[in-house]
Amino acid sequence: MYAGAGLTAIAALVPFLDRAVLADHVRAGYPGYAPDAVDAAVTAYLVILAVVGALGLLGWTGTIWATHAGKRWATWLATALLTLGLCVAIAALTIRDTSGDVGLAPLLGWLLVVPCVPGLAAVVLSRRV
Repeated sequence: MYAGAGLTAIAALVPFLDRAVLADHVRAGYPGYAPDAVDAAVTAYLVILAVVGALGLLGWTGTIWATHAGKRWATWLATALLTLGLCVAIAALTIRDTSGDVGLAPLLGWLLVVPCVPGLAAVVLSRRV
């Protein structure tokens, strides 16, 4: 679970480290956008991704706590959060914006899938215990 939390943090930080991925994606979808409009779109995406990352870390923290505390509902929490995480990742990879292209740069969408792998492992392992 700690690996999942770490991967969630990395997935949340990457867009801030390389804003060019988002900016290039917005420019490709909307070639007529002025630089200020591209910057506004990138900022909006960064805010959304930061909130998703913070909520993901909160979910990992809660699941880790519940598991260590021996709460019987920890498995259900992990399952619910994995389902929610998968829904967010699938939405990021598939929802198209008005340009006809996916709204989020595919690289960043796939980064949202990465923390789901340890999430799946956590669910499977918690059901065996």
